[in-house]
Amino acid sequence: MLMKGLRFFIGSLLTISILVFVACTKDSASPLYNDYPTEVGKIMVNKCATSGCHNDASYQAAASLNLSSYASLFNGSVNGSPVIPYRSDFSSLCYFINTYEDLGPINIPTMPLNGTKLSKEEVNIIKNWIDKGAPDINGNVMWSNMNGKKRYYVLNQGCDVVTVFDGTTKLPIRYITVGNNPNVSESPHMIKVSPDGKYWYVIFLNNSIFQKYSTSNNQLIAEVNLGGIMDWNTMRISEDGKRAYLVSWQTNSRLAIINTENMSLLKNIGGIANAHGCALNKTNDTIYITAQSGNYIYKIDTGATSLNTIIIDNSGVINSTPGSIDPHGIIFSPDGSKYFITCQSSNEVRVLRTSDNALLATIPTGRYPQEIAMSIKKNSIYISCQNDPNPNPRILGSVTEINMDTYQYSNYKLGYQLHGIEVDDELDLVIVASRNISSSGPLPHHTGECGRNGFINYFQLSTMTLLTKKTEVASDPYSIAVTP
Repeated sequence: MLMKGLRFFIGSLLTISILVFVACTKDSASPLYNDYPTEVGKIMVNKCATSGCHNDASYQAAASLNLSSYASLFNGSVNGSPVIPYRSDFSSLCYFINTYEDLGPINIPTMPLNGTKLSKEEVNIIKNWIDKGAPDINGNVMWSNMNGKKRYYVLNQGCDVVTVFDGTTKLPIRYITVGNNPNVSESPHMIKVSPDGKYWYVIFLNNSIFQKYSTSNNQLIAEVNLGGIMDWNTMRISEDGKRAYLVSWQTNSRLAIINTENMSLLKNIGGIANAHGCALNKTNDTIYITAQSGNYIYKIDTGATSLNTIIIDNSGVINSTPGSIDPHGIIFSPDGSKYFITCQSSNEVRVLRTSDNALLATIPTGRYPQEIAMSIKKNSIYISCQNDPNPNPRILGSVTEINMDTYQYSNYKLGYQLHGIEVDDELDLVIVASRNISSSGPLPHHTGECGRNGFINYFQLSTMTLLTKKTEVASDPYSIAVTP
């Protein structure tokens, strides 16, 4: 019995020793590559996070991109997120480590800088890892659970994708392909988030569909065919989230009304021309639509039974000739008592009283005013002015801020070919998209799948201080939407 007990004791000690050894071995292997999966970590730690490059000591001089650990990688760089989970095609890291034409875009300088280029196998290891979500050593994918967290969405017209941003870090976290025809450029033109924050919607210039996506997982929920009509430009969602109003911009324009609950087309009506911007009044029983050529707008009840024309320049005569005023965007004050219209040819905002459509004020803006965003907190509107010139050749654009009561205004120069603009009172931000589609604009940090990149700038809303943070996104960022 004594010998049997001794053998049991010794065996138990050996078992414990083996378990301790295995556990220690596993623990020591994990920090070796700082939470990267082993194959990926070998490349990142040994060839990228090296002295003078993307390591803890020197990353600030290397675009502020630290590749020494999985966590530091997802802190991003001065240009945004070099790795987008599930999308190696929109991960700029892949462009700079790649020297093989059949593996996608090639950007210079090739990384590792002044080192031996990565083998094709190594590039594929990185690309395949990203396409599987770029998980850490334990299989966790970054930004997997964003429910309840602030996000905003940038629609990239040149790539048929939507860039999803984490509102807190201002980093791109996902790229979502939209549309239903991968064989053509569908040119998504506007994105809106539902009032309850559960859904986002997209319309297209080069497709006759309206799409609904979930904000929880960015999956397509449903789409509606709009009857073969193309060139859908703007939309508004009703305050209860049950209706969407879409406007097609063409000589023979259309207004489509959608039941967003069951995603069905309720009406598709004509009788309007050169329609563009749209807005719902306070009671959501009337939609106002700008006629972008001329000096007037349309007023249509949401049952689509009556249509009226409102002249906005006090001339008393309808003028449909392009180049006079040309109303573009429209938005109502919070109390619904007045509305503001950007006039892209006269470089101004016109303010009209809702009760009788009387002209209350004409306010100058930067050149070629386009979209309008509103801050309840500051009682102001913000207008993107696409072609505002500047002595600095790297700037072509501005944001005009207007107080909705006093009509005092200020103009802030920035960006290149501004269009999309949105305000987040909670994050204290004005978010502005620069299309940057002209070859004379600022040279992007990198070129992606769709060509020349645009970028996103930020103002601190409370002070209108321009933040140093600037994020590159895919080609032609055109529209922005923010979760409530």
